[in-house]
Amino acid sequence: MSQARYAWLLVGLLWVVAFLNYIDRQVIFSLFPLLDKEFHLSGAELGFLSTAFVWVYGLVSPFCGYMADRFGRVRVILLSLLIWSLVTWATGHARSYGELIAARAMMGLSEAFYLPAALALIADHHGERTRSLATGLHQSGLYTGIVLGGVGGGWLGDNYGWRSPFTLLGAAGVAYFALLAWGLRRSARAATHGSALRLAGSLRKLSGLHGFWRVTLVFSAVGLANWLVYTWLPLYLYERFRLTLTSAGFSATFYIQAASFAGIVVGGLAADYWGSRHPKGRIWVQTAGLAAAAPFLFLIGVANSMAFLTGALLVFGLGRGIYDSNAMPVLCQIAPAELRSTGYGVFNLVSCIVGGIAAAAAGYLKAAIGLGAAFQIAAGVLVAAAITLLAVRPNPEAESREGSFA
Repeated sequence: MSQARYAWLLVGLLWVVAFLNYIDRQVIFSLFPLLDKEFHLSGAELGFLSTAFVWVYGLVSPFCGYMADRFGRVRVILLSLLIWSLVTWATGHARSYGELIAARAMMGLSEAFYLPAALALIADHHGERTRSLATGLHQSGLYTGIVLGGVGGGWLGDNYGWRSPFTLLGAAGVAYFALLAWGLRRSARAATHGSALRLAGSLRKLSGLHGFWRVTLVFSAVGLANWLVYTWLPLYLYERFRLTLTSAGFSATFYIQAASFAGIVVGGLAADYWGSRHPKGRIWVQTAGLAAAAPFLFLIGVANSMAFLTGALLVFGLGRGIYDSNAMPVLCQIAPAELRSTGYGVFNLVSCIVGGIAAAAAGYLKAAIGLGAAFQIAAGVLVAAAITLLAVRPNPEAESREGSFA
């Protein structure tokens, strides 16, 4: 098989892992009413199920990214998949709220290893002409996981109880581990050597790169909006429009993720075209995505009909997909290959701290200002992020130092 064909096969293999990564973390949000009924939880306690995951996920992400840069992306991907699948299975057997929190924290720890390693591995195999589209298509696995986590989780919860989705998904992840280990053999053989830097050295080097902290702040702003939507939109629709769990899970996920899939294709193709013609081409495309998403996130918070809401969800998803398809490619314009997994880990750290605070705060303030107001505040944050992103300038030396750290 040619290198070009394998590069696209790699995207397909990792697409399934991305799907499992997000369906396993997302499914719990569609089950909030059932968890509330069994464990008698407050809004703040429900919100902390998101926060426990996202804070652990974020805090360990720089270390997880560094491990991929230092010891090989393939090893880290495989171990991450196996452990989080076992944790998913264990979540379905939790007997108390404390055990649920512990399972969510362990899931955050194990899943944090995946994305920095996977996106950097795809970037290793795809150059300037295909990198945004390749990473964007991988991103669609995350979107699909969110949709099925909402719809499938709600349906299984309605019909078989809240424990059944976790048991099924955990078993599926363990089974796919064996297939993935076989499929990634070529990438493992192609690896040269890992980064010689220690974690502190990698972080110092990243901190000194012009534009790195700007794109980190932008990523965290998008994370704030995403975690509000992931955590609270199903419940917002369940209460505001009096939908069933299945319908609320579907509406809260399908429209955004379907439009985001279109966005990653449009954003990936546009960024690969403009990025090969102008140094800031990818940044311009990414900024356009944020500029499109922000006003329609605001409108989600004031929607008074399902038709109006659906339109706002679609445009928000389209803009977000355009942004997402270029997160790693823009990082590749700033950081050399041996720092990219670590850099994406730092993205996750800041994003998850901010997102966790936002998810918990929305739970505390739900009775006072309502969830709709929280979405409106997040829209303003996205506007500020778009303005910040325009000031970023690529580092010409980053792309000239490509390497293989598979």
